[in-house]
Amino acid sequence: MESVVTVGLDGSPESLSAARWAAEEAERRGLTLRLLHAWPLLVPEPTDVPAEVDQNYWARRIVHNARAELQVRHPGLVIDERLVADDAQDALLHAASESEMLVLGSRGLESVESYFLGEISLSVVARVERPVVLVRATTGEDEPSPTARTSDGVVVALKLQGPCDDLLAFAFGTAVARGVPLRAVHGRRVPVHAHVPWGVDHDVREEITRDAQQSMSQVLRPWREKFPGVVVDDSIGLESPAKVVVRSAVGAGLLVVGRRKHRPALGPRMGSVAHAAVHHARCPVAVVPHE
Repeated sequence: MESVVTVGLDGSPESLSAARWAAEEAERRGLTLRLLHAWPLLVPEPTDVPAEVDQNYWARRIVHNARAELQVRHPGLVIDERLVADDAQDALLHAASESEMLVLGSRGLESVESYFLGEISLSVVARVERPVVLVRATTGEDEPSPTARTSDGVVVALKLQGPCDDLLAFAFGTAVARGVPLRAVHGRRVPVHAHVPWGVDHDVREEITRDAQQSMSQVLRPWREKFPGVVVDDSIGLESPAKVVVRSAVGAGLLVVGRRKHRPALGPRMGSVAHAAVHHARCPVAVVPHE
């Protein structure tokens, strides 16, 4: 694995926003930024032909224009370009295996298939072994400054069942790189028997909250000790975990959610919380595969 952050480019506003986000993150972490554009019809280099008949002209232009803008914003950042004559999904899967993280543009609330390069599905996010960050398009007017973006903190969604070391390592590492606080959130449904005509039985609510809080403290304790400089807050919500996570991400600089690497063959490749996050959270969303 190389010390790079790879971003997929297709010329869309979403992918350009992703490139801007990736450049800032690469600079914070001291990594190289790789700009990737994949198209099966790319011809071998070099092509010493006029632009009007150069089959690679628009592919080069997409990458070169992005690089020119990012190099002005980040003059000290090492940026390399990668034009790949391959199916975009295959190219992204391969690039992710060589990178610290993969960054893609996201159209959020549109159909499941419309995340990057037209009709590429969420199978890229669901199959890679490295973190993938999805970034929505922003305009010059509504895009916050780098200072504002890093001051909003990192939110990490915890299930509290099974190991989640990769998830917490990414969340804490990102908080350290940005110098921001970390908020751990957990949602838990109240069992049916706890519902009474006037709401939820108070004793049951207290018991569930206390149990979840104890579990949260146990999970976070070694990470708090490993990263003493990170200010950590935690919260429990007694409702749908997806609703708790999406609501907690309002105003955040980054939402971090997990994805089990090994799921049942006939089951979904991503859980309900991750699906809700990538569709509804307004901030960038990092999907981190873990055991």
